[in-house]
Amino acid sequence: QVQLVESGGGLVQPGGSLRLSCAASTSIFSIYVMGWYRQAPGKQRELVAAIRSGGSTNYVDSVKGRFTISRDNAKKTVALQMNSLKPEDTAVYYCNANRLDTVGRKYNYWGQGTQGTVSS
Repeated sequence: QVQLVESGGGLVQPGGSLRLSCAASTSIFSIYVMGWYRQAPGKQRELVAAIRSGGSTNYVDSVKGRFTISRDNAKKTVALQMNSLKPEDTAVYYCNANRLDTVGRKYNYWGQGTQGTVSS
């Protein structure tokens, strides 16, 4: 079992920035694909950004050029830097860790979520 603890949410004005951080409790953090998801009221949870063990990343189109995901394998943390925030970025943001083992079993873990609100 992997525990994920998020921090860094809050209230910010449009155009502002927030930095989310997620700390993981596993000793094999480096092999996990780490991701940030978000869920806005009345909407489905969506993948915002993901980063693989080798450092490759992908982003949902709506945040490209504004958000940056990064990881520190030594500290077992993943961060999401969110710049030029828009009201439509308002959501609960969830940290996710997932991997496949050598026989194809999937391990998937979630943090408790942190609220990010963009409003004037």
